[in-house]
Amino acid sequence: MAKGMGWLLAGALLSSCAASRDVYMFTSFHEPANEGLRLLYSYDGYKWQDLNHTFLTPQVGPSKLLRDPSIARGPDGTYHLVWTCGWKGDKGFGYASSKDLVHWSAQRFIDVMSQEPTTVNVWAPEIFYDAPTRQYLIVWASTIPGRFEKGVEADDNNHRLYYTTTTDFQAFTPTKLFLDPGWSAIDAVVVPRGPQDYVLVVKDNTRPNRNIKVAFGSSALGPFPNVSAPFTGNFTEGPSVLGLPNKEWLIYYDAYQEKRYGVMKTADFKTFTDVSEQTSVPPGHKHGTVFRASRKTLKTLLRSAPMGAPATTSTSGTHE
Repeated sequence: MAKGMGWLLAGALLSSCAASRDVYMFTSFHEPANEGLRLLYSYDGYKWQDLNHTFLTPQVGPSKLLRDPSIARGPDGTYHLVWTCGWKGDKGFGYASSKDLVHWSAQRFIDVMSQEPTTVNVWAPEIFYDAPTRQYLIVWASTIPGRFEKGVEADDNNHRLYYTTTTDFQAFTPTKLFLDPGWSAIDAVVVPRGPQDYVLVVKDNTRPNRNIKVAFGSSALGPFPNVSAPFTGNFTEGPSVLGLPNKEWLIYYDAYQEKRYGVMKTADFKTFTDVSEQTSVPPGHKHGTVFRASRKTLKTLLRSAPMGAPATTSTSGTHE
């Protein structure tokens, strides 16, 4: 399919979403990450409520944890979930799919780093459907000691970003390096804006920075050169980006040292306005991603879980 046609279909999908008045969903988990997938919902992208329920209990990986859950909704309406299985010793991530976010497929462990036996970890897989190429992109952070020049980080904490792609979640392309900016990088989000126009939001995990930056590329796979100066303060991580109907974007992130969630608004990913005071996130919410779901799906979720309590500002947080 030509790239232009792919973007026409993507635009039609977004128009369809607006017409059906989809809601925003935010994947979440609570520490110590052994309970499972939680979900928040919002009608405007600013005020969030917790469904107060776990929808998937982790069963795969050595530690059987569920951290950093990320969901992408495919063109057929299927929700695809990936997550971090543990802190160290994992060579892959968890995967499951669902049609309604309540009933889930059998969980699978997707091995993506066994070809690098010294790999320390597989952190924060982020899943994204790329309409022009009609494939799913999954990006995560791993440390391979001695592979890259060591900065101020210990050799077992010197992360780079890697990726794989799939069209059917049965076959995955060989793992490749996604981003080496010359420093330890984790928590990457790929944001499509238009034909050959993508934004990468990423955490600089070096000391003392530990803040969030952006870069621009012509495809979902990059390259993403010239990473910007940070647009958040230090001790921030776990960005999640949602597009608003007015062509503005909200970037949620965990300001873990301050034990709160921060939010920046932008129209161009070059200038940012702090709108944290206009937003509310339930207590205990941790690193997740925002996606769209139908109101019918939300009704199914509400029938399956207690009504969420009114959203309040988050008061807890621990960093990766």
